[in-house]
Amino acid sequence: MRALLIVNPNATSTTPAGRDLLAHALSSRVRLTVAHTTHRGHAAELAAQARGDGIALIIVHGGDGTVNEVINGLLGEPNPKSMRSVPAGPIPLIAVVPGGSANVFARSLGIEPDPIDATNQLIELLALRRRRTIGLGHCDNRWFTFNAGMGLDAQVCEAVDHGRRNGQAVTPGRYVRHAVRAFFRAKREDPTLTVELPDQEPIDGVHYAFVSNSTPWTYLNSREVHTNPATSFDTGLGLFAMRTMRVFASLRVVRQLLSAGLSPKSHSLIRFDDVPQIRIHASAPIGLQMDGDYLGLRTDVTFTAVPDALTVVAPQAH
Repeated sequence: MRALLIVNPNATSTTPAGRDLLAHALSSRVRLTVAHTTHRGHAAELAAQARGDGIALIIVHGGDGTVNEVINGLLGEPNPKSMRSVPAGPIPLIAVVPGGSANVFARSLGIEPDPIDATNQLIELLALRRRRTIGLGHCDNRWFTFNAGMGLDAQVCEAVDHGRRNGQAVTPGRYVRHAVRAFFRAKREDPTLTVELPDQEPIDGVHYAFVSNSTPWTYLNSREVHTNPATSFDTGLGLFAMRTMRVFASLRVVRQLLSAGLSPKSHSLIRFDDVPQIRIHASAPIGLQMDGDYLGLRTDVTFTAVPDALTVVAPQAH
């Protein structure tokens, strides 16, 4: 099997020793080529070239942003007029060895968070031919793997991206600090979002909305944060949207998000699972993020679920 290992050397938890171990372990089992990313968008370019060259397996060693780039390069721009949206022809398998800070996509698939443990797990999964076909989401002419959102989470991602460019380490504590600041800034503003779902009346008065393609929505170190526990790679999309910015009401929901086994509930919370499409309209431009990357301001975005879009090397779903 011909395989390409795409490494982001600047990802949070990639190290030269870990990269060498991964390459050595894989080279005895596949015909391996190793490529290191050098600029933003490079992973997408490498993935597109690999598909054209008939590569059977792409292993991504990096964070969620690198994984997102690879999948977008592999699948190309979604076709919203097609029921599948995925281009015809053979598509390489995808495997992920975590190398970023949160590594939400890999961990949601059951991949070990430690890169060395994940390397050993990958070798075993390849030997056992373990693979799984998953659904993806798309919006704004891009694919996303685990979540997207408009409003609060996008503002947090923008702040984290700005800090990363200025040399700040990406840590759970920094995410929390940015989230608190963004919340109190947004608290002073009127709601701008209207959410439209199939066979539902439009829902207005929304301050922010999270769209999930899997669960958990994210991780704080080892703690899972579940906005839509019933959403998975095998269902449609999940929606989590708030119609209040009151502190105590918001704190009650946050406590539920951080409590294992609790399904978030509130009179001000709008939550749906297994939705094929979600449209969100903003009366004023508001931030959009996908898979943790801030994409800029938008006023009208449609999120679409695409089942069976990608085959990955991963344990079977529980």
